[in-house]
This record gives sequence, structure tokens and C-alpha cells, in this order.
Amino acid sequence: MYKIMFSAGETSGDMHGANLAKALKNLYADIEMFGFGGPQMEQAGVKLCKNMLDYSVMGFWEVLINLRKMFKLKDALVEEMKRQKPDILVLIDYPDFNWRLAREAKKLNIPVFSYIPPSAWAWRKGRAKDVAKIADKIVAIFPFELDVYKQAGADISFVGNPLMDNVKASMSKQEAAKFFDINLNDDNILLLPGSRKQEIANLLEPMLDAAKLIVKERKKARFFLPVATGIDKVYLQEEIAKHKLNIKLCEEKTYDLMNCCDFAIATSGTVTLEAALMGLPSIVLYKMSAITYRIAKIFVKIKYFSLPNILVDRQVLPELLQDEVNGENIAKFARQFYKDTASAKKVKEDLLMVKAKLGSPGVADKTAELILQTVDKFKDKIKE
Repeated sequence: MYKIMFSAGETSGDMHGANLAKALKNLYADIEMFGFGGPQMEQAGVKLCKNMLDYSVMGFWEVLINLRKMFKLKDALVEEMKRQKPDILVLIDYPDFNWRLAREAKKLNIPVFSYIPPSAWAWRKGRAKDVAKIADKIVAIFPFELDVYKQAGADISFVGNPLMDNVKASMSKQEAAKFFDINLNDDNILLLPGSRKQEIANLLEPMLDAAKLIVKERKKARFFLPVATGIDKVYLQEEIAKHKLNIKLCEEKTYDLMNCCDFAIATSGTVTLEAALMGLPSIVLYKMSAITYRIAKIFVKIKYFSLPNILVDRQVLPELLQDEVNGENIAKFARQFYKDTASAKKVKEDLLMVKAKLGSPGVADKTAELILQTVDKFKDKIKE
């Protein structure tokens, strides 16, 4: 029997963890899974010791002021490790917290499996060596991550991006249009303000400001906003009402919704890659606290901050960062993506290149096999 401990602290990590849990269950029915995660992982059979929805923070400064809470979380999970003695600790992203937990696992002689390792390719490249010393096995989700970790001596693989398993429509475009009451002849625009409260606080208002400007230019423009798990729908409704906008909030079938829209105004993150895989152009936004931004400028050395642009190493999607994020700038870029424009057609063609960089489906199954192989290898090593 295998006993797997997970640690995932973000919405995307919860989704990836749930897929891994399902794949592990398919490989080995009599498997025990527990740890730190969210509702999707719990539904997939992971017994939660702590729920990630109670610990969602982002940014250097924001993490700093929540340190006491995070240390208590780490201590609680270490106690669970000592009590339940898992065969392996599977870390899913969430690096600032997870690698503190990983060091404690190594002290307890528990092997560490890293799924979605820290972004050493973007900043703090020296930490690839630290990760390589701790992780028994690493699985990257982007091909450009391999070199820096291999040079650091890590056992790392790329078996494809997990979004290749998840991002697909569940119905035809016409069926989806009927489901969401969408007229495909209108300008249908998707607002993606993020899955964290902090992201929404920073970016929803400029998105709504842009929507007001767009409506003045395009009378038939309609806006849709998927409500992420754990986000207060009433808060969104109140903010939308302040701007006197008619925006439809949707709580399911987000990929089908993407399939019906012309473009998105999106917070930088996994969702921009999901949109790209659905062939949906995005105007990508990112805004953080002033302190976090100043620190990031010193350490982060990348040409682009949105994943689709990073993957193809050129600006396929427009990006607005920090003070550039305002309604007027967003509305200006929106004009490039209105229905049937030549620029929108070109971007959709370029998004096919993004998809080609992400490998083939079956990623969760391949990764689950590597997790169990790592456990078996560790057990064999102990016997020797």
C-alpha cells in the first residue's frame, strides 16, 4: 500500500493535485492520500489536514506579514508527517512555503517529489541547486525549465503540461452559446480578474473601467466573468453595480465560455495559458504592491511576464504591468481584438504555436507513474 502526502496552496495547484490523485487512484486502488490542498483535491480523495482556502496570500510583502500564520501551518503539517509517516511528499508549486516543508520531510527521511518546481529559470537561479539537493524527483510543466535544473544536478523530467489534459470544451460552440445565452454575432468579452482576493482587489476595477469605455465604442459588447472557487460572488456583484455595468457572472464550464468569447482581459497566470489553448486572445494584466514590485524588479530578469509569450519567446499577447494597468490602456488594446479584425486572426494563429510547446495529453497519468516509481526506488535503496 502507498501513502502519499500532498502540499498545494493555490487554485491551480488544487486542480493539478486533484488530477494526480485521480491518476494515482487508477494506478493503485488501495492508496492513501492526505495533506494540504483545496476542494478539488478533497473531492478526488485527498483527506485534507488543512484547507488552502484559509491560507491564500501572494507577493513578497504579503507573505511576510502572514509569516506567523504560515509557520503555524508548516508546523501542523510536519506533525502530520511524523504521525502518518507518508511514503513520499508531493509538492505542487507554492514554492516559498513548500520548500520549507520539504526540508522538514528530508529530516524525517521522507522522499520529496516536486511537481511544478520553483521558477529558477526566471529569478534566483541559484536556488535550483538547493532544490536539486532536496528533491528526489522533479517534474517540470514547461520545457524551458529543464536546463537550469539539469545544470544544478537535478533529476528532472518534462512529460507535458497538465493543462493538455484539462483544457477542452465539453460541448459545441453553438451548444455553449445557448447554455450561456450568448449571441455569437455580438462582441463577447471575458473578464478574468484572478482566483485570489488580492488579484481581484488590484485588477477588477481597471477591468471594469475598460468595460465602460468599450461599451461606448461597441454597443453590442457583452461581458462575462467566471467566478473562481472561494471568491465572494456578492462582492463581485457590488463592484460591478458601482460601475453600472451589466456583466454576467458564470460559475461553471469556463472553457466552453472561452470558446464563445472573442477575447479576454486577464490577470497574468495559468488562466492566460488556458485561454491560449482554447484559441482565445488575451490582454494580460499584472499589478502587485509597490514593495513587492520594487523587489521583483531587482531579482526577476525576464522579457515577458505572461506564460504564452514566455513559451514562444516573443510578444504574442499584449501585456500591461503595474501603473500601465488602467481602463484606457486596456480599452486601447481591446480594439485589436474586436470581432474579425486582422490582428485578432493573427494572434489566434500564433496561439497554435503556444499549444505546440506544451506536449501531449496524459500528463497526470505519466506523472503519477513517476511518483510511485520514486517511492519504489527509495524503498529499494533503503533495503540495500
